[in-house]
Amino acid sequence: MEKDRLAAFSDGVIAIIITIMVLELKAPHGTGWADLAGVLPVFLSYVLSFVYIAIYWNNHHHLLYTVRRVDGLILWANMHLLFWLSLVPFATAWMGENHFVSLPTAVYGVALFMPAIAYYLLAKAILRKEGPNSTLAKALGKDIKGKISPLLYLTAIFSAFVNPLISGAIYVFVALMWLIPDRRIERVFSGE
Repeated sequence: MEKDRLAAFSDGVIAIIITIMVLELKAPHGTGWADLAGVLPVFLSYVLSFVYIAIYWNNHHHLLYTVRRVDGLILWANMHLLFWLSLVPFATAWMGENHFVSLPTAVYGVALFMPAIAYYLLAKAILRKEGPNSTLAKALGKDIKGKISPLLYLTAIFSAFVNPLISGAIYVFVALMWLIPDRRIERVFSGE
């Protein structure tokens, strides 16, 4: 099966996820700075989640670039990833609307942890199909960021019950870590 339909479907789902998140942003019911400050937690959670969804879209694009053809396992692994990403808007809204208190902040961590695991499983499914000498295998190498991120999410989930600010700092740190462009796949294709 060709990969183009998988990529197009995934792009559509990710676009819908972003749309759902932005629809959760509501204008304040006043015209003062205090009214605007009241919606700041919702806006900040939206910005963080938008960055995460953008990171997943970017990395998913690079991941699929390495694939020649997809099989059933890859299709299901991709749907697994999209399922977990589709829960990010819920967790984002709950955390933002409740001003980053413990349980919603921990649930947000779960909403970040599960796509990280699903992305790892998708990469493994692709490696299974493409083989150990594939472009993806060469590009991923040890995948340090991919292995550290879930551990940091777990730390943030449990930290939310101690101090949600610690969790927030970890979520921001992981996003910043992934914002630094990961050019492993591009390097393999360009022969660097």
